[in-house]
Amino acid sequence: MSQRDYNLFVIGAGSGGVRAARVSAAHGAKVAIAEEYRIGGTCVIRGCVPKKLLVYGAHFAEDLVDARRFGWHVQDAKFDWPTLRDNVLAEVTRLSGLYTQTLQNNKVTMLEGRAVVTGPHSVRVGDKEITADTILIATGARPHVPDSPGCEHGITSNEAFHLEKLPKRMLISGGGYIANEFAGVFNEFGVKVTLINRSDTILRGYDAQIRDRLLQISMAKGIQFLFNSPIDKVVKEPSGALTVHMPGGPVECDALMFATGRVPNTKGLGLESAGVKVDEKGAVAVDDQNRSTCPSIYAVGDVTNRVQLTPVAIREGQAFADTIFGNKPTKVDYNCIPSAVFSHPPLAGVGLTEGEARNAFGAVKVYAADFRPMKNVLANRNERALYKVIVDEASEKIVGAHMIGPDAPEILQVLAIAVKAGLRKSQLDEVVAVHPTMAEELVLLK
Repeated sequence: MSQRDYNLFVIGAGSGGVRAARVSAAHGAKVAIAEEYRIGGTCVIRGCVPKKLLVYGAHFAEDLVDARRFGWHVQDAKFDWPTLRDNVLAEVTRLSGLYTQTLQNNKVTMLEGRAVVTGPHSVRVGDKEITADTILIATGARPHVPDSPGCEHGITSNEAFHLEKLPKRMLISGGGYIANEFAGVFNEFGVKVTLINRSDTILRGYDAQIRDRLLQISMAKGIQFLFNSPIDKVVKEPSGALTVHMPGGPVECDALMFATGRVPNTKGLGLESAGVKVDEKGAVAVDDQNRSTCPSIYAVGDVTNRVQLTPVAIREGQAFADTIFGNKPTKVDYNCIPSAVFSHPPLAGVGLTEGEARNAFGAVKVYAADFRPMKNVLANRNERALYKVIVDEASEKIVGAHMIGPDAPEILQVLAIAVKAGLRKSQLDEVVAVHPTMAEELVLLK
């Protein structure tokens, strides 16, 4: 029997850490977890969950307009930001409580405060030294803020959920999913949004046709884009407005939001005391079993900078617990991970893009449907959806699927099963369509 305080000590109570702690405890381990902020981590507290609730709220802007074509007349419809903000934050508090309850039900000891590694088998929380057979780093990542002069006057996605009032003009710096999601949300709330990006491409890694379609639709909705526009400096004016200086000239705004990537939370964690190596971005280097360069210390989730997605962190936490304490060696398969951008409209993809497939296989077939959803037709909305399925010509296997349009992430989740399973296009064709739906386009692709 171990002479140390715990079999497992987890640093960070986000999605990956909570799953690892809960399952390890269920396997019979004595587990403690430390969290310096709130139980739930990025996803629950200041990420996917509150963001998706804002996305839902933003959709009403267009739905209320479209409703008139369907015979509904909503008088004096107006948006109140504090109501949505406070309701979203209340839901976040409720979910954090459920995560806390889950840990309690599994008899996981919870410690409030910052934990620092002091050795291969020891951590310090406040003035208390604690020992453990195994330590798991699950501290996640934080928004990156450029070091250009004046950038401290900007906010990040963390603060976006707590704005006292909506700005009239907002600049969003970045071209990834966070930038495009918040651009869509605030635009629907009536904010004049300009997205500025260092490069000339948004959403790198997604299929080129799909991201180009989002760019076209976003511009039609009134979102402005400034490409090849790195920030030189930010000046706060006496009026409270911000002047953002870029090579193409200065732009004034009322709020500047940075969505320029996320940095692993390893600074000041004491990892060097245990010989844990981090890469040039500060991410914990791990092997395929989540083990760091110190045999007794592991890491999962965004702090490893492998795939920064909540479901991936959860899978890694589960695999860690099953491997170390469940006598069930498990490795996470990082092949064919589906992902989505909850923009307006949303997009989603899984597997290889068209460009990647051509590089990998040479000969590919691309099946596509470019159509106006039935709801948009009656609403007199010209927005078109685009679905693409990429097929390896030699094997006829579906190697990628990408789409943009209403409910694209919901539809893509099921199609991801087909890509993961290596199904052939002919097997998709054999499925009878559910009519009338948007999803039926996937079994009618030509």
